[in-house]
Amino acid sequence: MNAQNTQDMPKVKRESKNKIRVEFDRTPLKERLKAKFLNGYFLTNVLVMIFKYVILLGVSYIVLYPFLTKIAGSFMSITDFTDSTVRLIPKNFSLEIYYYILKELNYFVSISNTFFLSTSMALFQTFICAMIGYGLAKFKFKGSKLVFLLVVLTMVIPHGTLQFSMFMQFRFFDIYGVFNFIAKIFKIDKMVGGFNLLNTFWPIMFLSLTGLGFKNGLYIFMLRQFYRGIPDELEESAYLDGCTTFRTFLTIIIPLSIPMLITVFLFAFSWQWTDTFYTGLFFTSTKTKLLSNFINTPKTLKSMYGNMAGWGLYEVSINNTCGLLIILPLVILYSFLQNFLVEGIERSGITG
Repeated sequence: MNAQNTQDMPKVKRESKNKIRVEFDRTPLKERLKAKFLNGYFLTNVLVMIFKYVILLGVSYIVLYPFLTKIAGSFMSITDFTDSTVRLIPKNFSLEIYYYILKELNYFVSISNTFFLSTSMALFQTFICAMIGYGLAKFKFKGSKLVFLLVVLTMVIPHGTLQFSMFMQFRFFDIYGVFNFIAKIFKIDKMVGGFNLLNTFWPIMFLSLTGLGFKNGLYIFMLRQFYRGIPDELEESAYLDGCTTFRTFLTIIIPLSIPMLITVFLFAFSWQWTDTFYTGLFFTSTKTKLLSNFINTPKTLKSMYGNMAGWGLYEVSINNTCGLLIILPLVILYSFLQNFLVEGIERSGITG
């Protein structure tokens, strides 16, 4: 439509709009409701909304139903598992499973150790990966593309292929044979062959501090994509004011990337919290209380109900309850920080 046709079209004046509104208000209520709701546009919107809610309810049912069954089963007694009429609502409500799990499986000790390990490793990984991602995003040097390729390869190589080498590395930990050399000179038998770092936090700490921890390749990739979107003029103005590279990173880049760093921290914390590969590899002793080996059956419940009908299903419910207690802190954490998580993923540049 050209400009001439646009000018020729009659314009609806304000007086005409008011007149139409007054006439509509004077129309009987039945006619007004019919005109407002019984039209194709309104009915189409209603059908689309109903379709969306049906799909949403269906997906929610598929996702949430397994959790609801586990939660309901944790409050059932063993007789409810042999009663065919019991589905989600227990007939004999009981807190027995929770009582013996908390009493005999050292839940609070395990959660304290896991919290310390997950928090410290997540902080190390977030800071180290931020430095590496910033360096790959903002500095051009020989081999930078090769380094980034190696970072990507860490996300592709299965962890199982490095399992034996990592175990031996920390079972006989030595730095280029220095400890073994010193041990032979001063005849220190305990240092011969290196240090045994198993059943300590040191193996996971070393991996985190060197950027080789669990999922660190993904964190570096996310942060690199984020830092590439920061204008270079911010850093250039800081350099003109006399800031060093590291000071610029701490005082300008870090504050700008708080939502992204929180996202990486949440990922690192959650994956370390539920990790069974590294904790199972480096913590070979059952004396170390962590949530990775928390799923077990209390001896008291086994001695009380081990020979009764329905014990198999009841034991499954006990293990499910242990799993619920493991993920409970993550649910609480996510409920408070979900906005930062979504914002960080949007800014990472890895979504559509």
